Amino acid sequence: MTIEIRRLAYTPEAFAPLIEEADAAGLAFLSRLRDEWLSGFLRFERPGERLLGAFVDGRLVGVGGMSHDPYQPADGLGRVRHLYVLRAFRRRGIARHLMAEILARAGPDFTTLRLRTNSLEAGRLFESLGFQRADRADETHRLRLQISSANRP
Repeated sequence: MTIEIRRLAYTPEAFAPLIEEADAAGLAFLSRLRDEWLSGFLRFERPGERLLGAFVDGRLVGVGGMSHDPYQPADGLGRVRHLYVLRAFRRRGIARHLMAEILARAGPDFTTLRLRTNSLEAGRLFESLGFQRADRADETHRLRLQISSANRP
């Protein structure tokens, strides 16, 4: 199985299976991604922002993004957004691949990333990547990025 991670834009056809599965599990964040994209509220277009897709045999099986934090706007503060992998493709390293690409591209635009998850499994993934538990109303995990001077503008 070859996993390809690349930047993408929301399209109803590609995202439908992910949104349907997430909604059926009671997870509204992919429907929110769709709604924010369609309204123009968040299209991952600002400097440093990106929406990434994980593809297996040309099929979109996972997504994850990084944006400026809309809940606590501050210079250098980013938010991991909408990380989701189809159930049939979990436990194959896809979420880890998505997060590796997000983290590799975070600097120089972000010095800290934060997120909120209700999933213990996702929490363990983030902690294995260096995120620290935050246990705040607007975040469960935070990562202070180590940015070398070579990565600064």
